[in-house]
Amino acid sequence: TIDDWMGIMNDDIKVFTQSSIRITNNDLVIYVDPYGIDNDYNDADFVLITHSHYDHFSLKDIAKVRKGSTKFIIPKDLDGKLDNYIILLPGEEYDDEYIKIKTIPAYNIDKPYHKREYGWLGYIVEINNTTYYFAGDTDCTKEAISVKCDVAFVPIGGTYTMDYMEAARLINIIKPNVAIPIHYGSIVGSYDDADKFKKYVNKDIMVDIRLKK
Repeated sequence: TIDDWMGIMNDDIKVFTQSSIRITNNDLVIYVDPYGIDNDYNDADFVLITHSHYDHFSLKDIAKVRKGSTKFIIPKDLDGKLDNYIILLPGEEYDDEYIKIKTIPAYNIDKPYHKREYGWLGYIVEINNTTYYFAGDTDCTKEAISVKCDVAFVPIGGTYTMDYMEAARLINIIKPNVAIPIHYGSIVGSYDDADKFKKYVNKDIMVDIRLKK
């Protein structure tokens, strides 16, 4: 129900800056692309990095979230940049008793910034029967429209990724329970883009705007 999803949204998810996300699910703490981190949390069980651009791979911010046992999931071009890491290529999987991670390619269709051959990643993560989709810096690709998930984090800022209309189109195709817009409000995209995105998303999909002024 919407009340159930509101509980998850209020208690378990924080969006910092750009595509920087923290999720706590049953004491498992996951960060995706930590950037603009506001405190020393040092509680990450997993850190997932989508690609090597500075607003997604920031060693300064990683230092604020990692602890001794943190496991890193990274794309191939970050090989050797961290310790305790696992490289995944698009289409590969990692799973243990706590988490299942699948990757899909994240890339631009008609822009030069994120080429498919770079091997950069979107993540589909399942924890305790909830599936999260972290799109990474991508357009509305054939792989993205095939995703099945409960909660989708999608970039809406345009220029380097989908804009709010493209992102809404993707969400209306994949139909998650909840859509959370990201990647706007700092480097590209205005905070108003989140409200515009919400207008274009079908009313039966909950839009939860976490990244605010």
